[in-house]
Amino acid sequence: MATQVKNQAETTAPRKFGMRDKLAYAAGDLGCNMSFSLKNTVQTFWLVYMALETGLLSILLLAVQIWDAINDPLIGSLIDADRRKYKMGKFKTYILIGSIGLLVGGAAVFLPFPNANTVVKAVLFIVGYVVWDAFYTIANVPYGSMLSLVTEDAGERAQLSTWRSIGSMIGNILPTMILPALIWKKEFNADGTPLMNSETGVQVETLLGDRVFIAALIMGVLGFICFLFMIKNITIRVDENSVRTNDSEKFNVLKAFGNFMKNRPAVGATLAAMGMFLGMNAAATAVTIMFATYFGMAQLSGVVQMIGFVPMFFFMPFIKKIVNKYGKKEASVAGTIVSLVGGLVMLVFPLIPNKGASLIVYLIGLVLFGLGMGVYTCVSWALMADAIDYSEWKFGKREEGTVYSLHSFFRKLAQGVGPSIVLAIMGLLGYVSDLGTGGQSAATTYNMCWLAGGLYMFSAVIQFVAIAWVYNLDKKTMEKMNAELAERRAAAAESAE
Repeated sequence: MATQVKNQAETTAPRKFGMRDKLAYAAGDLGCNMSFSLKNTVQTFWLVYMALETGLLSILLLAVQIWDAINDPLIGSLIDADRRKYKMGKFKTYILIGSIGLLVGGAAVFLPFPNANTVVKAVLFIVGYVVWDAFYTIANVPYGSMLSLVTEDAGERAQLSTWRSIGSMIGNILPTMILPALIWKKEFNADGTPLMNSETGVQVETLLGDRVFIAALIMGVLGFICFLFMIKNITIRVDENSVRTNDSEKFNVLKAFGNFMKNRPAVGATLAAMGMFLGMNAAATAVTIMFATYFGMAQLSGVVQMIGFVPMFFFMPFIKKIVNKYGKKEASVAGTIVSLVGGLVMLVFPLIPNKGASLIVYLIGLVLFGLGMGVYTCVSWALMADAIDYSEWKFGKREEGTVYSLHSFFRKLAQGVGPSIVLAIMGLLGYVSDLGTGGQSAATTYNMCWLAGGLYMFSAVIQFVAIAWVYNLDKKTMEKMNAELAERRAAAAESAE
């Protein structure tokens, strides 16, 4: 058994794992997503309101996301190498610092100056994004790494992962549903009649950039409150610095990176997450533009998109039983097959000429996609906690911060590369930023439908390959790994006495 430690703020043994920990951990990702959920709005804000050309925005977005990805392992290695004693513990301390910065950091990338010249806009975008991302990384990397330290029990880790998913979904649902209704405005002629796009026959909608900035500030405050709740109520039960093979060994980030690449569960879980972000996040801007230009429903686009999240809640009460009976990998593979079916359905809706009927088919595909994502979403973070254990099992060294931050590195690389490529594709498919959403051609709006459906299908394919063929911690292997680690830890505890 790994060394049990007293929380630095306590003088008694850690309390038993329970609902308080689960609610606290959910609040942490709710706080993270009060900021993270704005990432999809970033692309729309700078494309529609700030009117940056698709090619330039694609390059800028790729540049800041590459820095974003590099920044994660740097922060992770810093946490792993930090041996100083903090009153709250180092993980909670770093989270607090990051959450304070996010009070205003999330709004830094939404400074509304649409009349500035292109150079000024580019500078505002880069500086605002870097400031925002720096504080988000400081908060998010230790938050994710902390899961493996709250409990060592596989079932309890699965529960923590599920509750993190609950916090994540609530953090995504609220802004995704509410923001579009607040920041999009339908336009009317002077006589009160709807202002229509003469080619597509869809009412013109305008993005209100000032409201996006204010909303980001409010979300920063809400996120800070969530972080404080988590810090106060969660308990770390495993010594943050207890498992090291050689205290005198200097931390080597290249070696840690090499170990990560040899860690099949970490690579598989990371590829699955990359597939999710390459599809879903990359699709976000195309979907928003599609609803604004093809369906004329930008204000309701958030409500429609949330239909895809609802099925995920179905699995949450049963996830522990599902995992215990079938295993995380096995259940996730079954889910990705359902997502593949949903992706196929979403490739059909552009073929339906009636827009009402095509929207219904789109929603059916979205529900199937979300249903398939349900199990994976619930256990995705537990998969990474198990991958951290796998690193200890295979390499004899536990590197929570580094393994998680490299996972986050590739996730964020996907978050940058995906939207960047999609923005470039949107330009190739005819989208012209200077025309706004009201001036796009009928061909362009139709192309957005194909782009959105194709991206969801691509997402499902990558996730299936990653979980079914790369991730190798099936139920039988997990049992073997946990048994051997328990023996090692028990032996280490006896020798330390």
